[in-house]
Amino acid sequence: MAGRGLSDEAASGACSEGHAITQDFMMQQTMLRVKEPARSLDFYTRVLGMTLLQKIDLPSMRFTLYLLGYENKSDIPADIKERTAWTFSCRATVELVHNWGSELTETLSYHNGNNDPQGFGHIGIAVPDLHAACKLFEEQGVRFVQKPDSGNLKDLTFIQDPDGYWIEILSPNNMVSLLSP
Repeated sequence: MAGRGLSDEAASGACSEGHAITQDFMMQQTMLRVKEPARSLDFYTRVLGMTLLQKIDLPSMRFTLYLLGYENKSDIPADIKERTAWTFSCRATVELVHNWGSELTETLSYHNGNNDPQGFGHIGIAVPDLHAACKLFEEQGVRFVQKPDSGNLKDLTFIQDPDGYWIEILSPNNMVSLLSP
């Protein structure tokens, strides 16, 4: 198995088959806390091209959820119950959570996971043309952590959203270069 691109861990049995019930599980969302929702929504929709799938206010808990993904706006159901079920059935969405009042606290910033102590690292976005995407990001004034031709990992870019979370930008066809010596 290792010759087919699988790890030693998979070949040795450390990665086991899931229970039969898990065959219909899917990666649905990654949650990020945001301080200023308007700024974050602008970034994820205008800069990254995502679609706002649904906004959910939860007044009793004093926060709002913004679910975004790469879905067609025309596919979003008009009925709120249908939309909610549909939204939570979309694959790989980003859930931005705004805790009401966080924007009023000047010193508040969220830990991006890349500063000490390290933890969460980044989300990843696949693009057809890495250099065209980077040109667009430069024109939009996006903060770069690493440009494609710098750092140890060539053909990858890391940018930051308004709250400092890292976003890896990759072109699937370029990922083969990571395997080359």
